[in-house]
Amino acid sequence: MSLWARVNQLPQPVLEQIRYIYGNSFPIEVRHYLAEWIEDRLLNVPVYQHEQDSAYEQEAATFLNQLINELERTAINLPEDNVTGRIRLNESARNFRQLFSHNPVQLYSHLINCLQRERQCIAYPEECVNVQDPEIAEVINGLQQLQMLVRANENDNRNLVKDYEHLLLEIHEITKNKAQMEGIDNAQLREHARAALAQQERNVNETVTLITGKRLNLVDNFRKTIQLTSQVQEKVLHKYLTQWKINQGFAGNGASGMSASNLDTIQAWCENLAEIIWNTKDQIRLAMKNKSKLNIEEPNLPDFLPQSLVEVTNLLKSLITTTFIIEKQPPQVMKTNTRFAATVRLLIGNTLNIRMSNPLVRVSIISAQAQATQQSNKASEQSCGEIMNNTGNLEYNETTKQLSVSFRNMQLKKIKRAEKKGTESVMDEKFALLFQSSFAVGHGDLVFSVWTISLPVVVIVHGNQEPQSWATITWDNAFADINRVPFHVPDKVSWNLLAEALNTKFRASTGRSMTPENMHFLCEKAFRASLQYPVSNDLTITWSQFCKEPLPDRTFTFWEWFYAAMKVTREHLRGPWNDGSIVGFIHKSKAEDYLLKCPRGTFLLRFSDSELGGITIAWVNESNDGQPQILHIQPFTAKDFATRSLSDRIRDFEDLFYLYPNKPKNEAFDRYTTPPGQPRNRNYIPSEVRAVLMPSNNNPISYPNTPNSYGHLQSPDASRDTPTSGITDVTYRSDMTRPAYLPEARYGMGHSYASASYAGSNISSPAHSETSPMGPPTQEFPSPGSVGSPPPQMLPACVEQFNAGAGSPASQTTGGTTLPGELLQPGATGSLTLRTSASEQIIQGLMDHLLSDYQGQELDDVSMAQLNTNNFYTTTTAAAVPGPQSSGETAGSVPCSSPPMANGI
Repeated sequence: MSLWARVNQLPQPVLEQIRYIYGNSFPIEVRHYLAEWIEDRLLNVPVYQHEQDSAYEQEAATFLNQLINELERTAINLPEDNVTGRIRLNESARNFRQLFSHNPVQLYSHLINCLQRERQCIAYPEECVNVQDPEIAEVINGLQQLQMLVRANENDNRNLVKDYEHLLLEIHEITKNKAQMEGIDNAQLREHARAALAQQERNVNETVTLITGKRLNLVDNFRKTIQLTSQVQEKVLHKYLTQWKINQGFAGNGASGMSASNLDTIQAWCENLAEIIWNTKDQIRLAMKNKSKLNIEEPNLPDFLPQSLVEVTNLLKSLITTTFIIEKQPPQVMKTNTRFAATVRLLIGNTLNIRMSNPLVRVSIISAQAQATQQSNKASEQSCGEIMNNTGNLEYNETTKQLSVSFRNMQLKKIKRAEKKGTESVMDEKFALLFQSSFAVGHGDLVFSVWTISLPVVVIVHGNQEPQSWATITWDNAFADINRVPFHVPDKVSWNLLAEALNTKFRASTGRSMTPENMHFLCEKAFRASLQYPVSNDLTITWSQFCKEPLPDRTFTFWEWFYAAMKVTREHLRGPWNDGSIVGFIHKSKAEDYLLKCPRGTFLLRFSDSELGGITIAWVNESNDGQPQILHIQPFTAKDFATRSLSDRIRDFEDLFYLYPNKPKNEAFDRYTTPPGQPRNRNYIPSEVRAVLMPSNNNPISYPNTPNSYGHLQSPDASRDTPTSGITDVTYRSDMTRPAYLPEARYGMGHSYASASYAGSNISSPAHSETSPMGPPTQEFPSPGSVGSPPPQMLPACVEQFNAGAGSPASQTTGGTTLPGELLQPGATGSLTLRTSASEQIIQGLMDHLLSDYQGQELDDVSMAQLNTNNFYTTTTAAAVPGPQSSGETAGSVPCSSPPMANGI
């Protein structure tokens, strides 16, 4: 069942949350119609440390093009009666092309996060329901109420203006009547005019009282509007926007956003608030202007309009400065002279005419200045480094309705560091990027300077500084308080909180969370002690224990060990880890306890305690007395996996049968094995690298019912060669610090002519050693000219060089065995037996010399020529392969020569 099918079985409130996180930019119909297509491409995508990675951007661009094509194809294939679906898909294809062609990473990252959220909702549906914050309804209702108040205030203010105009007319009429009354000579008429004038004055006084009441009521409504605006704005900025910023820090550790609101919704709220505040400000100024025209109110009445104007201006200032945010944070581990990106956005950019001026944004890097900037609320003019391409203009996108600027090509050229104290290192020093701008709002009567500081950044100059730098960033992202003094973090935290942060980071990096057993193992490793499960919430761990103090009997810290395990899993073991095929974090002793209860050939995979980034295989074998014994293969590292993957190695190991507890290994790992490739050149026999379990002196690999004298691995018999393929097996000895490459060449087509291998004293049987009375091992070669035999001239001469004339009785001694010369001549009959022997030290030294820099890459022609002329002394044998010949070279031949004994190798 697809992920989307399982999502649609969730409760309705959870479905609403999922629809909400996709937002307006990605219609839910697209997710429905392209469900399987999207999941096939995004559920198991590789994880990149930074979104500005060129490979990540290329994958995002490719995905966008494929998505648009798939939308158009799906729209065409929809039934004819589904007109709405066709229109919706075609419209989405056009919108995606317009919205994201310049920034495909935005859509790519958004969809990956949405799929991750879907997985979380399936795993924890109760938590997703609880995320439905009831305060969201309060914000929405508050904004609707404010909009109604603003409209009412506008009407009241408009009516009040009309009342003022009527009042002015009445006052003007009274003034005119007074002048006319003075000119009336008739006393009766004058008295009548005086009475009428008195009535008019009484009417005016009543009108003034009424207008005063209306104005005071309007002022009171202004104050109510300001008070409610302050409450809603407080919730939007200091709850939801602050939580969004906190989630950015958690996202730096790999967490997905769990906030009920996304940034687009917060922007809509902020734009509504900006319009409400600006409208209220205009209404207050209009009321003050009208009041100044008529100074008719009682002088003892308090005037709240000036104070209200100050309050609403402060609300506007707070809104503008707080909504200048970093939408896309710069990389938190930043390497000098390396390109990086960041995006800044002004959430109220669609209002107040700000977008008309395209404000300039400048970027600088600060350290100690961050504290002064926060305390003074004034951006610092100082910088402790030099950043190229650090200016850009805020631009408005009509499609997305966003005012933002993306810095795509910034580079940190220089950095000034503070003096180190005690054991501090450059990986402990934190910086931040400061983004600042200035612009006018409205009609230019108000100018605001805005700034914002990024999450902490550690600046490095070399890749080997990266692990410790990520320790600094991980601790800061997990435990920094939003209102802290810049860069301050606690020195001691709860282990359970740290464990959750590590689990989040590991899940984001590898695709699957650790088990409770894994987490408890990490706890015991971090504290260097056995602890009861579950651990108490009171258990705390210090920064020094986390990443400064080496583990017992080790040269690395807990964090370095954890980081290396996470890195090798992300880069080479992601598939098996997500399938649950790798236990990983488990004690060696506990792994042995588990395996001792299992049949022979059962194995599990765990991270090595002794080697950074190493993973080892523990498996059940049987000793000679039939008792089970647990063996541990030397850990494989990323360098080993660059040559051959873990799944391929497990397939090679014939002694491994079941993945713990009882899953056949082919079911667990076959999907990840490398399919055989086609030969690059048909004139050559293809080769393949394979891994073989090799015993050590301390832990010989024993097989049931096998005599002790043959308890070691032997060279395979020639009859076991695969007749239709030519394969070179390169084996790796697991009992040495550096792998030794022990070649075993098998050549043949149609028939296998000969095979021989040589291994040093660590794997040779005591019955077949150089010092053994039985002498060195033998290899039988068919008679020249016999059926299935190679041509005489192609018999190997790799033991020692010898020459014998035709029919000559001369002989050459090899390993104590006399070789009659006539057996080497054309037409000779009989059989030839070679006992080969050589010094392991010579062979090992030569192999180390030849392969010291080999890392799995193909050899060019020059290297091949050098290898063929290096007098490579092995007991590898070659047989002629019937087939076409070119340039005088026998197909299937392998050049061999005598060992360079004189040069002391």
